[in-house]
Amino acid sequence: MSQHRLPNEQADQVGSWGFGEAMFAVTRIAIGFIFFWAFLDKLFGLGKATPSEKSWINGGSPTKGYLSSLKGTFADTFTDIAGKAWADWLFMIGLCGIGLALILGIGMRIAAVTGAILLFLMWLTALPISSNPFLDEHLIYAFAIIAIAVTGAGLRYSLAPWWRRLTAKARWLW
Repeated sequence: MSQHRLPNEQADQVGSWGFGEAMFAVTRIAIGFIFFWAFLDKLFGLGKATPSEKSWINGGSPTKGYLSSLKGTFADTFTDIAGKAWADWLFMIGLCGIGLALILGIGMRIAAVTGAILLFLMWLTALPISSNPFLDEHLIYAFAIIAIAVTGAGLRYSLAPWWRRLTAKARWLW
């Protein structure tokens, strides 16, 4: 895997690209942990956002609580799917798969597309945003994972090299 290097005349202006690569890796892992932690909390009810009695393994719905309490622009649309089995399964598979892919640095193309879609849908549920007329953390996370997947920045600190050898004939899995 080639290393990302800036032209020599720019290197002195922006500092060490190695540090930047590490920061992209930390960002990727941190966003992955946000997804994966949400999965674990909703699955087991670890008491952060989801109490134990409302966990998925105790019969709760990972989508019902949040989606059924929306008041925003698209509340009616999202309230209609709250608590439906297909929505719960897609949401949980997405949280787990996207989280693990980002943490491990594998399947970044799929993780970027599906993660951006999930984050965009979550952004829609938040409209209108109270603190900013347009932007919130969901869009920032989506931009970050797309940028990391497209540039490959920080993937040398991941399982990406191994994954690419394993899936060499199926590049869409990269």
